[in-house]
Amino acid sequence: MGTFDERRIFEEWVAVHGRDCPSRTVIEVLANKWALYVLGAIRRYERPMRFSELRRLLDGITQKMLTQTLRTLERDGLIRRDVYPTVPPRVEYGLTPLGVDVGRLTNAVAEWAVENVDQIFAARSAFDEKAAEAAQPL
Repeated sequence: MGTFDERRIFEEWVAVHGRDCPSRTVIEVLANKWALYVLGAIRRYERPMRFSELRRLLDGITQKMLTQTLRTLERDGLIRRDVYPTVPPRVEYGLTPLGVDVGRLTNAVAEWAVENVDQIFAARSAFDEKAAEAAQPL
């Protein structure tokens, strides 16, 4: 570490992003693609949704993964699970105020991805071509 400022910046970084920082667990949840998709789906439809609706909407998710994701989001206070005393019981999942708030962030990420997907694909293609050329024997 060179200067005092560099050391302070490093120490602040470790304090906020280090292995022992509790916020890291929150980032891990939000970095899960299915968590982003579940939050996005409920936010997009602007109403509570049933498990079967989410399962149909989220192409490729398994029942087990959807169950795990919903439990994690409920545990973190981002969604609420409402059970109605009917036969069979009806269960709906909706956003909490915290879930609505984080939805602004997740929506921004989704919009950025849609706007920039062509550039990302072009970069991937260029990288793969360059890597293939480098792998060729001389």
